[in-house]
Amino acid sequence: MSVFGSLFTAVSGLSAQAQSMGMISNNIANIATVGYKRTDAAFSSLVTSSSRSTLYAPGSVKATQNQRIDLQGILQQSASATDLAISGNGFFIVKASTTDPNAEILYTRAGSFSEDQNGNLTNTSGFNLFGWPLDQSGNIIGSTTSTSALVPVNVAFPTGLTQPTTEMALTANLDANQIVNASPTPDFSRDITVYDSLGNGHTISINFKKQASSLPTATGTFDLSLVNGNFQPGTDSFDVDGGLGPTTITLDGDVNKLLTDLNAAPGVLAHIDGNNFLVIQSSDTAITATLTLAENSGTPLASQLGITPGGFAAVDYTTNLLSGAVPQNTPEPSEGWWYVSFDAQGIGTNSEEGYISFNSDGTLNAVPDANGDVFSQLGTINWGNSSNPQTIQFNLADLVQHAGDYTVSSADQNGTALGFRTGVSVNDDGVVSCQFSNGLSREVYRLAIGTFADTNGLTPLTGNVFRASDTSGTVVLNQANNQGAGSVQGGALEQANVDLADEFSKMIITQRAYSANTKVISTADQMTQDLLNIR
Repeated sequence: MSVFGSLFTAVSGLSAQAQSMGMISNNIANIATVGYKRTDAAFSSLVTSSSRSTLYAPGSVKATQNQRIDLQGILQQSASATDLAISGNGFFIVKASTTDPNAEILYTRAGSFSEDQNGNLTNTSGFNLFGWPLDQSGNIIGSTTSTSALVPVNVAFPTGLTQPTTEMALTANLDANQIVNASPTPDFSRDITVYDSLGNGHTISINFKKQASSLPTATGTFDLSLVNGNFQPGTDSFDVDGGLGPTTITLDGDVNKLLTDLNAAPGVLAHIDGNNFLVIQSSDTAITATLTLAENSGTPLASQLGITPGGFAAVDYTTNLLSGAVPQNTPEPSEGWWYVSFDAQGIGTNSEEGYISFNSDGTLNAVPDANGDVFSQLGTINWGNSSNPQTIQFNLADLVQHAGDYTVSSADQNGTALGFRTGVSVNDDGVVSCQFSNGLSREVYRLAIGTFADTNGLTPLTGNVFRASDTSGTVVLNQANNQGAGSVQGGALEQANVDLADEFSKMIITQRAYSANTKVISTADQMTQDLLNIR
């Protein structure tokens, strides 16, 4: 019995070693296959039990597949941005079809993806990459736990991409020494090109006009630099009342004495402006404050200073503030107010206007939001060209008022003209972005990474893909770099996890084991022949 049993045992050994050789040859054949996972042979004995310890019945051996799916191959740099590799745990989600709703969901580490004729990212085995679509804010659309929310990753954008302007900003200095004048022409203007929903460019002019002090103010119209020496005849006078009672001012000296006398009067301020005109103000900052000027002896106000006698009231600029420019601090009563208007050229309408103020340190006096921005919303603009009505916010936060020339450091807006796709990139978090010729970069998909409780329990299929099984467990969808899922490496490929030297070593061992089993068969055959030769 044992001689014949030895023959069967040796035959099982030949079969097991043949299977091992098949696995080794398959590993070597796929050493250059992207994302290939090797299979090793694992041997186990089959024992024939016996009730008598003095009688031995030889058993046999069987070979089983030991998949090494969990072992990562080397990541190698690639020239293609759509070649993808996972550094760590997880699989790309793929399907054989982008249109068949019943197409089976499969999993792969073979990330040699490229754009097919329809713009879908497809690997060399013909499997299409799937992920979550993103909205314009970069948020995932749909459920992150169900595979039904996954869609094919398509980067075609055949019609290009435009982005209408929703925000614009100006970083600029307004000249604090700007002379207040009655001209309707803005003291400073800046044009910014914005874009509508069709990608057409339009010009919006931002206009700034310096405003007089909010204090009750009387401003002369005569150039006092032309006064040579003392005023003549030296006896003319006028009364000034800044709210604390009238004071008589006599023009019995030069311009400097006039300023000294005015500033000594209760509740009165005076100075010479940039035009060399006399400016008389009440020092009362209340909105109800008044300033009264009246001729006393002669007509010095009208004939020598260019001021019309009468009453002058405070100006309340806060009743017509630019939208969003609510003062954070009590506005300075001095000349810190500007009138701002936005003209949308081509439609002839003033889309927004109002006053803004600055603090004594030159910074904008307005309440910022949590990000430090101060947005003024322009009225809805209809360009009259079939584009969507447009609402634009202007960020005032970077406006300052300092003594010096008008300067513009930057003029920005977030819209673009029509642009066509120029590239695709994937970051470590698996976010697929498309770049366009107009400078836009749009996040369009986030790759779903599938993980399993037992990775080695997956069922391998043709095309270097895997199917979930009872052993592997159900797939868990994760975002890259989250919940144990690895990171995505764009422009890289995972090589096969096959060690050629190790496979050659196993091949030698397999060959020797196979030869040894053939020797057992030949020896058992000789023993059987000897038995048959007994007469």
